[in-house]
Amino acid sequence: MAVPAIAEPSLPAPLSSSEPPTAARPELPPVAREETLGREGYRIFDRMRAAWSAQLTGGLSPAAASLAMHDWAMHLAAAPGKRMELADKANRKAARLLCHLAEVAAQSDAPACIEPLSGDYRFADDRWREPPFSIWAQAFLLQQQWWHNATNEVPGVHPHHQRLVSFMARQALDVFSPSNSPLTNPEVIARTVQTGGMNLMQGTLNWWQDMARQAAGQPPAGAEDFVVGRDVAVTPGKVVWRNHLIELIQYAPTTETVHPEPVLIVPAWIMKYYILDLSPQNSLIRYLVAQGHTVFCISWRNPTAEDRDLGLDDYRRLGVMAALEAIGAILPERRTHAIGYCLGGTLLTIAAADMAHRGDRRLASMTLLAAQTDFSEPGELALFIDPSQLHVLESMMWSRGYLSSDQMAGAFQLLRSNDLIWSRMVHDYLMGERRPMVDLMAWNADSTRMPWRMHSEYLQRLYLDNELASGRFMVEGRPAAIQNIRVPMFVVGTERDHVAPWRSVYKIHYLSSSAVTFVLTSGGHNAGIVSEPGRPRRRYRIALREENGLCLDPDSWTEAAEPHLGSWWPALTGWLAQHSGAPVAPPPMGAPDRGYPVLGDAPGEYVFQR
Repeated sequence: MAVPAIAEPSLPAPLSSSEPPTAARPELPPVAREETLGREGYRIFDRMRAAWSAQLTGGLSPAAASLAMHDWAMHLAAAPGKRMELADKANRKAARLLCHLAEVAAQSDAPACIEPLSGDYRFADDRWREPPFSIWAQAFLLQQQWWHNATNEVPGVHPHHQRLVSFMARQALDVFSPSNSPLTNPEVIARTVQTGGMNLMQGTLNWWQDMARQAAGQPPAGAEDFVVGRDVAVTPGKVVWRNHLIELIQYAPTTETVHPEPVLIVPAWIMKYYILDLSPQNSLIRYLVAQGHTVFCISWRNPTAEDRDLGLDDYRRLGVMAALEAIGAILPERRTHAIGYCLGGTLLTIAAADMAHRGDRRLASMTLLAAQTDFSEPGELALFIDPSQLHVLESMMWSRGYLSSDQMAGAFQLLRSNDLIWSRMVHDYLMGERRPMVDLMAWNADSTRMPWRMHSEYLQRLYLDNELASGRFMVEGRPAAIQNIRVPMFVVGTERDHVAPWRSVYKIHYLSSSAVTFVLTSGGHNAGIVSEPGRPRRRYRIALREENGLCLDPDSWTEAAEPHLGSWWPALTGWLAQHSGAPVAPPPMGAPDRGYPVLGDAPGEYVFQR
């Protein structure tokens, strides 16, 4: 369906590559400057102390953990009813375990008295059904359930403290899981007998190799098989614009005709862009090009300490807005389909809201992939974000100028410790095997840094203060109100997302009156998005909320949405085609006569920065 011609309003002056990375700040009078510098001198001591102690705590705030434990313990001590409930539950669970022991004595294959939680595969092997291993597993799961009851629903505990205490209890319990010990894990015992103990020797070698690589700053074993530009990020294209913060890649067409509206992809600055251009068979960028779309993608610079003062608005101006300016010069008088992934989607939403406020109608549609706009329920990642933790993070970034990739990776690993820490330890170090490296795992090890100012603003303004959803996020003195966005939206959430839970992503329905096509797909934050056609066991649900239509709660939406088997990618390209004009001839690469010459081949230079 053709998009009707729209008279373009007068737009603000174009951005320049020489534009300073931060907006000019008003000059303070001499007395004010002196007082500000004096106060900052005292604050430096606090920052230095926090940055030093963070080196000992892995970047975690002991004060935050202590406050949470104190809050929980005090309220539990003051709740006799809760304590009686826990005592009753302990007696009931002990009785269940004793009954199970009696059943096992009479019948070795007696049914379990408790099953693991969904997604917990530590005891999936059939050998865990045999005594004594079944008894150890059942006792652990009953204890895990009791501690969940003990750390939740304690009257009067702050919700954030409750979640943090529950998380810490779960982490402590996981350390003592019988699956983690070579003496109580039947799979490890069987493997040791089979190999004559060679699995433990090989596991020790694996451990030494991993420690040596980590100390040398090298990627995990096997990542060298996925070289950027050779094995991944190989979709043909050209870099057509570069400034201090981004490279803009235009991909070469592969079809005789293309849709007139180009596609701009805004990935998160926390990751290398080629998550969407992995191997040829699972590259979303290559798939979009093959469907007749002219695709542009931002490749973010990996910031250093010199970029410490780059702020969130710099990423908007020098990132999204600079890319739209370049696309407008290469393809004049055409509107753009914008796609934002994760934090890139949040940044795109901010830019789109400000554009709508200014009457800038260059966007034809918006697609948000696992991107939050309301941070009131951001999932378990919020465990690491409170005023105390933020002070520690800010101090670490203040001393270095950036947040390093290893610190971010550690937080994500803790959120999924069973999958990313303990299961790996058992498989690689106790079983003595190596999981084969895949492109997604190699990409995950190729992370980036984040500047001090930008990350501090992001955590404070979006996570803690939730300014965007509440209409208090200001862009150059103007409110960035999502309600002002009037373009159709295609929004994707993933079922097992621990970074951007799908119910949080779903809240775009409550913030925008635009037509929203929402997709809920299987998988997690990354694997749910990298979900190419042909991959087995993939499914999704999809439903359209018409413009100014009725909002459903997430559970009602799930019941009403139509289920499908397979990848959601064809649904996206069909939706983009529906909101595009009649096919035209492919455009040239870049626009040298307008100041956008071809600067080099994709994947460019910034993606190789370490």
